[in-house]
Amino acid sequence: MTLKETVRRKALDLGFCAAGFAAAGPLFGALEEYRQMLAEGRHGEMGYLETGLDARNDPSMLLPGVKTVLSVALPWPAPAKPGAISGYALIPDYHRVVGDLLRELLDFIRSISSQPVNGRVCVDSSPVLEKAWAEAAGIGCAGKNTLLIVPGHGSRIFLGELLLDLDLEPDAPLDSNPCGDCSACLDACPTGALATPGRLDARRCISYLTIELKREFTDEEASATDGWLYGCDRCIDACPRNASPKVALYPGFEPIEELEKLTAAEILELTGSQFRKLFAGTPALRLGLRRLKRNARAVLEKEQRQ
Repeated sequence: MTLKETVRRKALDLGFCAAGFAAAGPLFGALEEYRQMLAEGRHGEMGYLETGLDARNDPSMLLPGVKTVLSVALPWPAPAKPGAISGYALIPDYHRVVGDLLRELLDFIRSISSQPVNGRVCVDSSPVLEKAWAEAAGIGCAGKNTLLIVPGHGSRIFLGELLLDLDLEPDAPLDSNPCGDCSACLDACPTGALATPGRLDARRCISYLTIELKREFTDEEASATDGWLYGCDRCIDACPRNASPKVALYPGFEPIEELEKLTAAEILELTGSQFRKLFAGTPALRLGLRRLKRNARAVLEKEQRQ
């Protein structure tokens, strides 16, 4: 196999369900859409999204001499039954898991390359247009709910990137429409955050309200959380592409039983040390106990009104 295909095979062996390559360079169309989102205020109070625009446009600011962006997808499991905490927060933190796998992949590339290789691992927290790179690398296409849909694996996936100063032949983007006439995700959104296909207004999104919003809720925002304690899986669960994934899930993503059963009333009784112990190693830890209790109060208020 070529070096590129050897790297792809290794990525799949590590547990990724897709891996693709794109030539590093500006993503003009994606950046324009991103700027439009900011101009319209659809990012809400996520001020950090307004920073790093130069790096989002030019990956060489993150890795001098970058030539290739390797994009990967790692599937995460659907909860056994729908709950009030998003399924991705019931498992070990994807930042660490995907990051560790990409670092292992980088070590492998260095071990088989005939030349020195510089690389940088990016998982969500770096100023990278992740979904756009995944599309450019041909591993999927964005659906109407704005999430990347990987053929055969759906949108219940985590994305990661490996920037390389290695010149590898790029893959062709997919020429497909994964949604067709389906509007299941738009119909499932209880707040209208997906007012039109492919355009998310974070200010109305339950995941944004329960995770990203740092202040206390207004009455309207509290009501809009719709019983969720952390995140929201409505549009993901509604997507037919997520009904029957083809691959075995990554073994490091076993759900944490205590979190699956956690109730709003129990959250209000948690101490700081109990919270840190319960959520240790999960992406929900960064939320903090104060905001988690804010979310729990909104859930209980909704239950009392019913």
